[in-house]
Amino acid sequence: MEKILISACLVGDNTKYDGSNNLKKNPYMDALLEKYELVPFCPEVSGGLSIPRKPSERKGDQVYNNEGKNVTTNFLLGAERALDLCLYLGIRVAILKETSPSCGVHEIYNGQFKNIKIKGVGFTTELLKRKGIRVISEDEIEAFLQEK
Repeated sequence: MEKILISACLVGDNTKYDGSNNLKKNPYMDALLEKYELVPFCPEVSGGLSIPRKPSERKGDQVYNNEGKNVTTNFLLGAERALDLCLYLGIRVAILKETSPSCGVHEIYNGQFKNIKIKGVGFTTELLKRKGIRVISEDEIEAFLQEK
């Protein structure tokens, strides 16, 4: 069964900055599990950030938490570990959490902590795409399932 990397928060792991998750009763999760082996992963936790942690936003090539601390190194490390896992397990597709400074696929927050979304990608998405791994957001699962 083909493996897919998936943001851990999307499958119910409490890895979000506030200690919660993004599991919603997604009608497509069961269909995903029928066709694929899901490999949950949180780049932020893997990069050394705690649960809970201060909210962070990407601003250009840097990531800062809401207290102004530069946490870019953690985000870069998490992205590298995600890539390493994909390469090790032969993963060619990742489903990542939209708007996250790690996992945003099409949108991220603008870096000013004003709840404003802009076009952009997270560090993990950027690295995985650059290395040839297909990255989709949780909003694209239905279309992805219809491809096969």
